[in-house]
Amino acid sequence: MDMVGTIGLTEEQADLLEVATNFCRDKSPIEKVRELLEDDLGYDPDVWKEVAELGWLAIALPEEYGGVGLSLAEVVPVVEQMGRNLMATPFVSTSIAAQAIIAGGTEAQKKNYLPKIAEGMAATVALSEDNGDWDLSNITATANLEGSGYMLSGTKTFVCDAHSAEIFIVSAALDGGSAKLFIVEKDMLPEGSIRRETVIDETRRSFKLCLDGVGVHEIQMMDVNQVDAALAHIHMVQALLLSAEMCGGAFSTIEYTLDYLRTRKQFDKIIGSYQALKHPIVDAHISYEHARSHLYSAAHNFDKQGEQEIAVRMAKSKAGEAFSYAADRSIQFHGGFGFTYECDAQLYRRRSLWCEHMAGDGAYHREKLAALMF
Repeated sequence: MDMVGTIGLTEEQADLLEVATNFCRDKSPIEKVRELLEDDLGYDPDVWKEVAELGWLAIALPEEYGGVGLSLAEVVPVVEQMGRNLMATPFVSTSIAAQAIIAGGTEAQKKNYLPKIAEGMAATVALSEDNGDWDLSNITATANLEGSGYMLSGTKTFVCDAHSAEIFIVSAALDGGSAKLFIVEKDMLPEGSIRRETVIDETRRSFKLCLDGVGVHEIQMMDVNQVDAALAHIHMVQALLLSAEMCGGAFSTIEYTLDYLRTRKQFDKIIGSYQALKHPIVDAHISYEHARSHLYSAAHNFDKQGEQEIAVRMAKSKAGEAFSYAADRSIQFHGGFGFTYECDAQLYRRRSLWCEHMAGDGAYHREKLAALMF
């Protein structure tokens, strides 16, 4: 608790930040982002291949499973820069799935899947359901014992990058009782089990996953003694990486808006010279700086028991607030043009709404924080 306010930046984080800043800026200009909006895949497979070759998928994987042996703190600057450039890849969903296997997989599953992820195999998690509950232990999907395996049923929602994933981390209640986690391989899914969802952030590819008729072998069940810990870990990983995306997005939104304020004239004056616009953009920048401080505090404390949850919930709450405010002001400052599809401000606002409401919004995390701190 005493260290929650500590912000640390490792040498590895600084190096990755520099590389990711240049890579994401060069590979994901806004023209490319808009081009991919209409693409079924939603991302450039050549860029995804380069991401794997850079070793970013291996950053937070243990060395014995083909990883680099660093931590999620070193993944944060990469995701931050992806968010800054609205870069679309399955990187975040794959990173979350990898962390799920580390936290809850059996030794055999770790040896089988983690090296493949390190080399570029996409993966995802299928944990959300129609109930919209951010508590991942609230599960209605079921697994019933059938022969030497299990038959799954139910529907999962907001399964990001399901169209590219080779494996899915799926939660289900065994015989309607306790929660279990399964690793479902893509070839175990019947045809038509994945259906694309229409979501507000058009840079995303999100899907519904129908589990009805999906049979899995017993060896696909993850460690039954680690389910609760794994679900809690996944929730924290999701919140941390979403916070990184939002901080990057907030900074980009402020940059984009400032360019407009410095060039657009009204009544023969640059509109950025008006106090009514200066003050809110300063407020947006201060809010962003607060959010980024919380983000790197959360990254620094992520592996510290007793401090992780407080720091991550603070970061998620603050990042959502900062990105939402910056994106909303950007639309307002662009006037009548701001809400049109042609104005990039809407891309940032859509991204902020998506990120803010995934893995718990600000009010949800603040409520959890109250119980932790008092």
